[in-house]
Amino acid sequence: MIKCISPIDGSVYAERPALSSSQASAAVAKATKAQTDWAARPLAERIALVRAAKDKLNAIKDRVVSELAWQMGRPIRYGGEFGGFNERVEYMAGIAENALADLKVEESDRFNRFIRRVPHGVVLVVAPWNYPYMTAINTIAPALIAGNTVILKHASQTILVGERLADAFAEAGFPDGVFQNVVLDHDTTSALIASRSFGFVNFTGSVGGGRAMEQAAAGTFTGLGLELGGKDPGYVMDDADLDAAADTLMDGAMFNSGQCCCGIERVYVIEKHFDAFVQKCLDIVSKSRLGNPLDPETTLGPMANIRFAEEVRAQTAEAIAAGAKGLIEPRSFPQDNGTYLMPQILVNVDHSMRVMRDESFGPVVGIMPVKSDEEAIRLMNDSEFGLTASLWTADPERAERLGDKIETGTIFMNRCDYLDPALCWTGCKNTGRGGGLSVIGYQNLTRPKSYHLKKV
Repeated sequence: MIKCISPIDGSVYAERPALSSSQASAAVAKATKAQTDWAARPLAERIALVRAAKDKLNAIKDRVVSELAWQMGRPIRYGGEFGGFNERVEYMAGIAENALADLKVEESDRFNRFIRRVPHGVVLVVAPWNYPYMTAINTIAPALIAGNTVILKHASQTILVGERLADAFAEAGFPDGVFQNVVLDHDTTSALIASRSFGFVNFTGSVGGGRAMEQAAAGTFTGLGLELGGKDPGYVMDDADLDAAADTLMDGAMFNSGQCCCGIERVYVIEKHFDAFVQKCLDIVSKSRLGNPLDPETTLGPMANIRFAEEVRAQTAEAIAAGAKGLIEPRSFPQDNGTYLMPQILVNVDHSMRVMRDESFGPVVGIMPVKSDEEAIRLMNDSEFGLTASLWTADPERAERLGDKIETGTIFMNRCDYLDPALCWTGCKNTGRGGGLSVIGYQNLTRPKSYHLKKV
């Protein structure tokens, strides 16, 4: 049985039996059989059906929001993920015709030469729990629009999300086998990948999980998209708007209890602004209200699992033992136990501490002063990860110039913790490989097929 243990009270909120090997293989066979007819449908029909599924999910918004609170702890006051979910579906639907159009090379009285984008076949999406709807739809929507069939394996912590998506696609009128939600254990998932069941696999999760995916796919030549860990930095420069920087960066560090793929985990501030910036951050974070996510007044819910909270506690305690200073007093947040983890701002930190190197994925952020752009760049690049970096300045040219030197997937100026569906969502180093959304997302979910037609 695959179980979801609710972070609210530690109860078993949902449990489902994992498919056997034969059942999993049958799901793949159904998807494979359905794919040819699905790809043959006009693009406009596929787009319309994906949009209809989006609307069906929106129709049960209240249920989804409550379930998310129970499954992974996000406060109901934030209304789920429908803003980003809808934006991504609509953007990818809107660019599909151009993104998937044939690339014309020659059309003359002698030759017709062009490159066509064709689907991989069956796409496996292995989705994470932290933004379970948005991260899944990043691949599901463009994969289906491009003519692939999709099998979704969702995280155990958000096991009901796959069912809600499957219901929405079924109610929208998707043919049987085109979209399937499955419950699999790790061994069965690896065995399916190793047996070349899929044309493409997209995985969002830990570095260890990404390595397991690569190992399972070794020798199969299966395409992989991997979004793994992150340790995203912010840099506040001498000409930054300090109020905007503090407000946005602390939201990026604490929202969703710090459990954001591109959340801010470390901040570097030019020396002359350090004290003022830190005080602004302290004022903002101290106003957080930690509590039951079903309470509309709660701004900071529990972490999704107690082991995630314990890792953040361990990193924080190690840093303090090594000389860091925690600015927020524990007595301000009496519910700091189990999955309920108080927010923390650390100063007197350095890169010898795990809290500034390892992924924390919780409501803790370290803030360091720097003397120059060069020092900030060196520290931002002193990481095994590279997903996003947030630069705070009034000078776009300076941000672009510094951005060219930062090892990351996305450069933000004066914002953070956001996924723009028009831009490629990608990373470098241990953050993974590939890219989702944008035109490039369609390119990764299809393969090029060349046509050289000689007229006689």
